[in-house]
Amino acid sequence: MTAQKTGLVISAHSADFVWRAGGAIALHQAQGTQMHIVCLSFGERGESAKLWRQPNMIEEKVKQVRQLEAQAAAEILGASIEFLDLGDYPLITDKDVLFKMAEIYRCLQPSFVLSHSLHDPYNYDHPRATHLAQEARIIAQAEGHNPGEKIIAAPPFYCFEPHQPEQCNWKPDVLLDITSVWEKKYQAIQCMQGQEHLWEYYTRVALQRGVQAKRNIGITADKNIVYAEGYQSIFPRVTENLE
Repeated sequence: MTAQKTGLVISAHSADFVWRAGGAIALHQAQGTQMHIVCLSFGERGESAKLWRQPNMIEEKVKQVRQLEAQAAAEILGASIEFLDLGDYPLITDKDVLFKMAEIYRCLQPSFVLSHSLHDPYNYDHPRATHLAQEARIIAQAEGHNPGEKIIAAPPFYCFEPHQPEQCNWKPDVLLDITSVWEKKYQAIQCMQGQEHLWEYYTRVALQRGVQAKRNIGITADKNIVYAEGYQSIFPRVTENLE
């Protein structure tokens, strides 16, 4: 029996995976790949302004709300999810966190990994999450780390779209058609009540990437792409043909 394929999404904050990779998560789930999301923090300090404007709000309550929102979104997308609660603004990591992530890699044996852009001058938590994800990937490949455990192969690593790509040195080389799962993604987006101002923004992003995807697939292609997500790959694709 062939083991089920898995995909890993490493999200700095509890809403990031929804805006930026919700389509990829739902699409791969529909294709039979088990998707797992790791939220490094809840975004309780820097990304929960609407909650903090409520009277008598405390940090633990903000965390609870954000966790419930993320869990509801993950359920709609069909993915499993876990929370490491590392804090945000700043996101703090150490060797123990790095080894925890390497353990997740080895347990999951992902076929691919999705995380943030390598640069983001507006939010340092995002590149910190990606550097953590990449370093843990390397450790999980090392024979000398916990010898005797099954190491991982070399899963492709894709950076999903930052909020302001031009300022983040992010340029997509993959456009993923998510038209068939857009309704699920938008349902997941609506779970993020704390950041309602971003619902329309990320709808526009998906429509724009959809236009670009349709243009790049060719005007004669019989495929009605409306919504898409952009990704930037880090490692080269190894192939036997260029079709």
